Amino acid sequence: MTASFAKGHSDPTVQPVPASVVEKVDAADTTLQNPKQAVISLGANLGNRLETLQGAIDALEDTPGVRVKAVSPVYETQPWGVEPGSQPSYFNAVVVLKTTLPPSSLLERAHAIEEAFHRVRDERWGARTLDVDIVAYADIVTDDPHLTLPHPRAHERAFVLAPWHDLEPAAQLPGRGEIAGLLDIVTREGVEPRKDLELRLPE
Repeated sequence: MTASFAKGHSDPTVQPVPASVVEKVDAADTTLQNPKQAVISLGANLGNRLETLQGAIDALEDTPGVRVKAVSPVYETQPWGVEPGSQPSYFNAVVVLKTTLPPSSLLERAHAIEEAFHRVRDERWGARTLDVDIVAYADIVTDDPHLTLPHPRAHERAFVLAPWHDLEPAAQLPGRGEIAGLLDIVTREGVEPRKDLELRLPE
């Protein structure tokens, strides 16, 4: 699926894919016999946040070459980089999936899902209907500025590490180490589990 994306100011969660990275990864993972694990972070702070997150999970499952294997609990998180109280809080979750898509195609699908939920990219740290970020893809580590894997700020974000840890306590963030250790370092202030809310694994 090809999506056209709204143009706006630079958004650090948007990671365009350079041709050099696409060629390397596409060559390494193009067969159905060799699925890779990817970790996806979801966030929403506009509209019906829970419904939006569930819609994103269902859309990922509906993607050819993608199977959602696990869905984390929901966390409620105060927005980053803005004045307190200036935006609604986020609902965040993490999804672990198996995919035969290379990161380039998975990123394209993530952007298409964001667009389907009317994500607007006109303000850094702005409120948004939906974030779909690739946190990690297999054990790939690349510091290409157009596609950084793992996500360059995942290691310092409790709203990514905490739900991922709920799913995979022994998981490793490539190039950074065990997520349990990373989670011990970061602050969990403003990142609260919502045990009254639940996202379902697609059937």
